[in-house]
Amino acid sequence: MNYVTFVDKVAQRSRTSPEQAVELTRATLETLAERLTGGEVLDLAAQLPKPLQRMLKPHPDIEAADRFGAAEFVARVSQRAGVDGNGARGAVRAVFTTLREAVSSGEFDDVVVQMPRDYRDMVEPALAPGAIRR
Repeated sequence: MNYVTFVDKVAQRSRTSPEQAVELTRATLETLAERLTGGEVLDLAAQLPKPLQRMLKPHPDIEAADRFGAAEFVARVSQRAGVDGNGARGAVRAVFTTLREAVSSGEFDDVVVQMPRDYRDMVEPALAPGAIRR
């Protein structure tokens, strides 16, 4: 999936403009990069177009993941994107669903397995039978 398609899908799913979708995607991917181990960030970035790779900001020398729950994830996205909590939660769902379409199923599963149970309501829409898998 190319960058423009990714952003357009996030915009449609989050019911925002493409410009806002870019900010929501950036905020979500930056936060996701903090939550994943360094190796997993590199693996995920390798399957995404260059502009999205830069949003993830992979650092090969940082292996440890910052452990925080779903509420903190949403709060960080909210702060980074300048949206309220509900907007941030919807954006995270939209980005996860689009990520699932953009990367291999094995890679998406590797990302999800690093998320604790309290992330379920944000990740499960991406795992639903109607969601498209690559």
